[in-house]
Amino acid sequence: MSTQPAPAPPTDASPMDGFWHDTLAQADPQIHEAIRNELARQQDKIELIASENIASRAVLEATGSVFTNKYAEGYPGKRYYGGCDYADVVETLAIDRAKELFGCAFANVQPNSGSQANQGVFQAVLKPGDTILGMSLDAGGHLTHGA
Repeated sequence: MSTQPAPAPPTDASPMDGFWHDTLAQADPQIHEAIRNELARQQDKIELIASENIASRAVLEATGSVFTNKYAEGYPGKRYYGGCDYADVVETLAIDRAKELFGCAFANVQPNSGSQANQGVFQAVLKPGDTILGMSLDAGGHLTHGA
């Protein structure tokens, strides 16, 4: 009788399997623990810092979803890039819910932080009358560059 271990069964595992399937606890236990501790702190303490907020578990789940990976410039059905079908579903639902909530005919639920960030840079480094290069969108420019 052999004392050697049986060979491992063949596997179709890919080096990318961990990328797609590992949880944060598996990929980085220290960061996972820090997040768990921060959650406990937020749940057990009253936060009196005006610039901080509390998001529900559902909101945290949505904001930590695969939509973090998706860039969906434009409006539902009229995007600059392809592959936005499900982003369109989410944004259309958000628009419809905002219109119902506020009793209005139109709503825009898109964040504008990229534009605000660019404006801050422009105001910090440019003087009235300065000229800047604004590349077209297909060359990597942004709408706030004048494209």
